[in-house]
Amino acid sequence: MGPLIPNGILTDEWNIIIAVLIGLAFGFILEASGFSSSRKLAGVFYGYDFAVLKVFFTAAVVSVIGLYYMDYLGWIDMGMLYVHPTYVWAAIVGGAIMGVGFVAGGFCPGTSLCAVAIGKLDAWVYVFGILIGVFIFSEAYTVFEDLYNGSFLGYITLMDNFDIPAKWIILGVTAMALIAFFVSDIVRKRIKKVFY
Repeated sequence: MGPLIPNGILTDEWNIIIAVLIGLAFGFILEASGFSSSRKLAGVFYGYDFAVLKVFFTAAVVSVIGLYYMDYLGWIDMGMLYVHPTYVWAAIVGGAIMGVGFVAGGFCPGTSLCAVAIGKLDAWVYVFGILIGVFIFSEAYTVFEDLYNGSFLGYITLMDNFDIPAKWIILGVTAMALIAFFVSDIVRKRIKKVFY
């Protein structure tokens, strides 16, 4: 049962080299897909380009289906996968801040680094803003600590929280993705008629 490359076969040095190679490949794919363009990324919020929504929704659906098939085949153990802890208000406030930054700057943290790598000046400004935000948060941590650690719900999943089998959650997420793709195409066509 997972990981697919068992511990002991690769040394720590090789794990680092593989991580760097995966990171480079991911950055190359982001750039090749046009995701280092703030106009393309902000297009989701303005309704003229839904490539980001489609790519990331597709990645989520393919990943969850692939993971559950690998679990079914005995290649991995889903019970061993890490579940990120849920802090409700921290997630809401942090998501709102990131959302405003995403709309205002046209980048998310990952795509901003991709754009920095190819020399985009607006991305440098965005990354500098991220660093300022990190500095402010770290220096004023005692002010934000209650929000940061409050409303902890534990290591929950949709299946655990709603007592619904995984197959129905996966079917629901897949249906949501297909509906989102359909609706986004309608919105994009209407925006295109109005502005172009």
